[in-house]
This record gives sequence, structure tokens and C-alpha cells, in this order.
Amino acid sequence: MSVSSSPPSPHRSLTGRLPLRRAHRGAVSLGELFAIGLEGLRRTWDVRSWFWEFIEQFAFLARVTTLPVILVALPLGATVALQVGDLAGQLGAQSATGGAVIVGLVREVAPMAAALIIAGAGGSAMTADMGARNIRDELAAMEVMGVNPVHRLVTPRMWAASIVSMMLASLVIMSGAVGGFVFNVLLQGVTPGAYFDGALGMLRVSDLFVTLLKAWLFGLIAALVACHKGMNCALSPVGVGRAVNQATVVAFMLVFAFNYIITTIYYLAYPPEV
Repeated sequence: MSVSSSPPSPHRSLTGRLPLRRAHRGAVSLGELFAIGLEGLRRTWDVRSWFWEFIEQFAFLARVTTLPVILVALPLGATVALQVGDLAGQLGAQSATGGAVIVGLVREVAPMAAALIIAGAGGSAMTADMGARNIRDELAAMEVMGVNPVHRLVTPRMWAASIVSMMLASLVIMSGAVGGFVFNVLLQGVTPGAYFDGALGMLRVSDLFVTLLKAWLFGLIAALVACHKGMNCALSPVGVGRAVNQATVVAFMLVFAFNYIITTIYYLAYPPEV
């Protein structure tokens, strides 16, 4: 007696292929992202073609990110100082709070906070701007006129975001140190000399260089993702809104991934000293 086998369900086959299609689209999008980045950096030497756009984007990013990063860094440094100072006080090493706060700000918090502010405040505006240009066919018109939109629009935004991110990282360090000083010195009774002496004793020059490198790279990534999503969004207002959301999420994921890689390599090359 033969048993007839039923054909596979079309719904089941489509469900099985869906993760593969999503992975393929993700890989293609990631490849396009790095291709745009390399193309944007390739024409960096032609400063005359994108200088004034760079100045405009630099001023815009500095205006929309300076106040938010200060408002984030001040309570962040104070909170870290409060928590670390309480724990250090129980161990009898309350004078080491300043070192822990400032070293944490320099090595990890400053570049991450600067990148997240750039991606959230500035990157969303970049995505909306590029998406609006895409909807109005301005990008296609530039290509018809022989102007590469990547060189004219993406390159200045990448450099503006990277330089502003480095400046914001320095601002995070100063603001966080002030917030930690208020809690650690004024409220917990640690002397100012002990607060700053612990930080200067634990920091190295290489920490500052790596922090600035991280901030530069993270700002570059945030601007690159924002421009890529805006240039490839669906031709509708809803598509622009979705591109803004996707750009913010993807930028955050890439920033965290690259931060882990750079930190791991740095700690292998320069192990922390106790």
C-alpha cells in the first residue's frame, strides 16, 4: 500500500527563505555602506568642491549637539562619582574615586557619548535631508549634470561629523570631570588634590590618542550610515521616517561593535597598569 506524500506548503517554504533573504539584504546594504565610505574618502583631497558644505554641516552639528552632550555628561560624571565614591569609601580608598571617574570618561564614556549624540541629534537630520533630496530627485539630477553626490554631499558630512565628534569627546571629559568633582569633593569630602592626582596617575598619553581616534571613527560611521540610509530610502515620507529610525539603530550597533574591537586590541597592546 503506497503512501502519497503531500507537497511542501508554499507558506512554509517562504518562511524558511525569509531569514536568508534578510541576511542577503543586510550583507548587500553593509557592502554598499562601506563602498560609499571609501568613495567619499577617495575624493577628500578635492577640498574646494566640498569646503563650504563642510562649514555649513560643521556649524549645524556643533549647534545641535553641544548643549545635549553637556547635559548628558554632567549628571553622568556625578552619578559615576557618587556610586564609585560610595563603594570606595567602604573599602577605605575614597581618594581613588577621581581616578576611576576620569579614566572611565576618557577611555570609554567620552567617545561613546559623543558618537551617540552625533547619531541621534545630527545623524537623524542628515538622513532626513538626504532622504528629502532623494524624493525630489536631486541626487539623480546631480548625477545627470556630472556631479557625484557622494563627493559633494557625503564627504563633507563625514568630515564634519568626525571632527565635531572629537570636540564633543573633549567636552564630555571636561563636563564629566566637573560633575564628578562636585559630588566627590564637595559632597563626599575628598580633597581636590587627591581627586585629580588619582586621575593623572592612572591616565596615559596613549589613552587620549585612542579616545580621539574612537571619537573620529564613530562620528565618521554615524554620518556615513545616515547618508547611506537617506540616499537609499523609499520614495515617500514614510520611507524617510523609516530611514531615520534605521540609521539611528544601525549607527548605534556599529559604534558598539567597533568600540569593542578597538578596546580589545588596545588592551592587548597596552595592558592596563595597576
